[in-house]
Amino acid sequence: MPGGTAVAATAVALSGDDACIATARHLAADFLSCARADQDVAVSARAMDLTQLVVSELVTNACKYAPGPLLMELCIRGGTVQVTVQDSVRAGPSARAVDPRRVGQHGLEIVTAVARHFQVSPVPDGKRVTAHIALTDEAADSMRHAGPPPPEPEAR
Repeated sequence: MPGGTAVAATAVALSGDDACIATARHLAADFLSCARADQDVAVSARAMDLTQLVVSELVTNACKYAPGPLLMELCIRGGTVQVTVQDSVRAGPSARAVDPRRVGQHGLEIVTAVARHFQVSPVPDGKRVTAHIALTDEAADSMRHAGPPPPEPEAR
């Protein structure tokens, strides 16, 4: 995770059915709105939109390829919101070859294009897929030129 103390964090268990995708998006938007209002965290409209997009893609992939309950964690730290989805399948996602004619299955490409950092970590009962999204447009611009964030602590 990028350096610094967590400003806000939450974790929620999701059912893993299709309805949980919209629920996860709404929870992410509420989390960022509360951080903005209650903690005075700067959150750009772009960050709000990208976070919901990333949440949607990560949760959709988990629902599609790892049936069963999921865990979604959101953490604000070091100018980013860290979105983590943990599922029950150890195999990591893989990007498909670029094909402009392909309809759909661009989720991983989208996430890696908009995320400051993307990581897949195995855990004993599956994997954790994490994406860091810059909270402000200025941070997004400066982070494109910075190196990767420091390593994350060991998974719980």
